[in-house]
Amino acid sequence: MPAPQPNDIVENFTLQNQDDKTVNLTDFKDTPVVLFFYPRADTPGCTIESCGFRDIFAKFKEARITVLGISRDTVKAQKKFKDKFDLPYDLLADPDMVLINRFDLVKPKNMYGKLVKGVKRTTYLIAPADTQGHQRLIHTFEDVTPKGHAEEVLALLKNR
Repeated sequence: MPAPQPNDIVENFTLQNQDDKTVNLTDFKDTPVVLFFYPRADTPGCTIESCGFRDIFAKFKEARITVLGISRDTVKAQKKFKDKFDLPYDLLADPDMVLINRFDLVKPKNMYGKLVKGVKRTTYLIAPADTQGHQRLIHTFEDVTPKGHAEEVLALLKNR
């Protein structure tokens, strides 16, 4: 399945958050949604990216923008990561990679000179639901650089 493109409808999904509570995309139909996919909880790049969103989270909240982090980690690993770094937003567990595969994010990566498959760090911005109830993709950030990414996302959303 090809990755969604801007203006595509983003189908509803259901995943468990770090507290093992069910979260649906449609729970956030009234706000823009930032879905940031990261390879693995509590690794250096993922920590930098996640803490970047944490550090300016008040600005996202003030702008009524929902932030959700997603990785293939378990609920337990997401909880540990969230608590360790005091992350103020939900982390969604996708251990079966249902959503990760829907967004076509498993890609070849070079790890210490060895080619492996892994989750590509990517962020999607989703618009609030339109009059038909559809939530559409606004923008995709590919090949994300963790440092400064949260500011980049906020700036794009504020300038819409």
